[in-house]
Amino acid sequence: QVQLAEAGGGSVQAGGSLRLSCAASEGTLSSRCMAWYRRTPGKDREWVAKIYYHGDRLYANFAKDRFTISQDSAGATLYLQMDNLKPEDTGVYYCAVGPERRPYCELRDFNYWGQGTQVTVSS
Repeated sequence: QVQLAEAGGGSVQAGGSLRLSCAASEGTLSSRCMAWYRRTPGKDREWVAKIYYHGDRLYANFAKDRFTISQDSAGATLYLQMDNLKPEDTGVYYCAVGPERRPYCELRDFNYWGQGTQVTVSS
């Protein structure tokens, strides 16, 4: 069983930055699908960024050129660097992990989730 714990959320002004982290109970997750999702007020959960074992990174349109998903060398921690934050980025951000060696993963494939960390962006 993979356990995930997010950290790094907080409150910033528009244009500011935050770096979220997700610590995994397993030492190596680099062979799995990994992603960040978020839930903003009044909206369903939506994906933010994904990273696959082959190294490809995908970003939602709102995240492209502002957010960066990465992991440490050991594959034990997943990160989301968020720059130029906007008020509409406010919400709860979740770390998610899925199966190994998948060329692509969607919402239903992610079977491990963190508790979430709150991000608040003020204008």
